[in-house]
Amino acid sequence: MESTETKKKRILVVEDEAHLAKGLKFNLTREGYDVELAGDGELALEGYKTGEFDMMILDLMLPRLGGLEVVRTIRQNDVRFPVLMLTARSADEDRASGLEAGADDYLTKPFHLPELLLRVKGILRRGDWYKEPVREKEVFHFDDRWVNFGTGRAFGSSGEFVLTHKEAMIMNLLISRRGEAVSREELLEKVWGFRPDTETRTLDNFISRLRKYFEKKPQNPEYILTVREKGYQFRADA
Repeated sequence: MESTETKKKRILVVEDEAHLAKGLKFNLTREGYDVELAGDGELALEGYKTGEFDMMILDLMLPRLGGLEVVRTIRQNDVRFPVLMLTARSADEDRASGLEAGADDYLTKPFHLPELLLRVKGILRRGDWYKEPVREKEVFHFDDRWVNFGTGRAFGSSGEFVLTHKEAMIMNLLISRRGEAVSREELLEKVWGFRPDTETRTLDNFISRLRKYFEKKPQNPEYILTVREKGYQFRADA
C-alpha cells in the first residue's frame, strides 16, 4: 500500500563556507526539509540537473562558477526552479543583479535564521503555485502571441524572446485568472512574497514592461488591462 506521508521538500544548499553550510543544513533539517550541500557553482549545476531538488539556496561568491552565472544558466531553460540567493554584499546594485539574473529572493549575510526560514517557506509555497498549469497546458496562445510557461519563451509584438522568472509568474497569474481583476496585493504576495520593501511601483514597472512585449500599442492595451482601484486584468476573450 502506497504511503500517504507527505514527501519532504529537498533543498540544495550551495555554500563554500563549511561552518555556515553545516549550520544551514542542521536548521533546515530540523524544519523538516531534506538537505544536501554543494561547495561550488559547478556542483550546484550538477545537483540542479539531477532534477531531485525542489529549491536551491545559493551563495553569490563561489569557487569555480559564481552564483550569478549559476542562476542565469538555470534560467536559460527553467523559469520555475526556486532560488534564494545569499551574499555578504549589501549594496542595492548587488541585490538588483541577483534578482535580475533570476533569483526569487535575496538575503544578506549575516541574516537572522527565522527570517531565512520564512523566506524558504514562502519561496516553496510560490513555487508550488507556479507549477499549477494554465488550462492544463504549458503553452498559452492569445491571438498570434503565446507564452510557454515551461521554458519562459514567448512571442509578442516584436517576435520571440525570453521572459524573466517574475515576468513569467505575473503572466501566469493574470492568464490563469483571466477575466478577473487581480489585486496588486495578491500579485505582490504571490510573485514577491510578502516583501515589506516591495513597493507597488515595482509591479507597475513590470506591467509596463510586459505591455511593451505583448501590446501593439502599450499605452492603449488590449490584453493587460488596468482596473482602477483594484489591480490588473488579462483580457477574458484572448
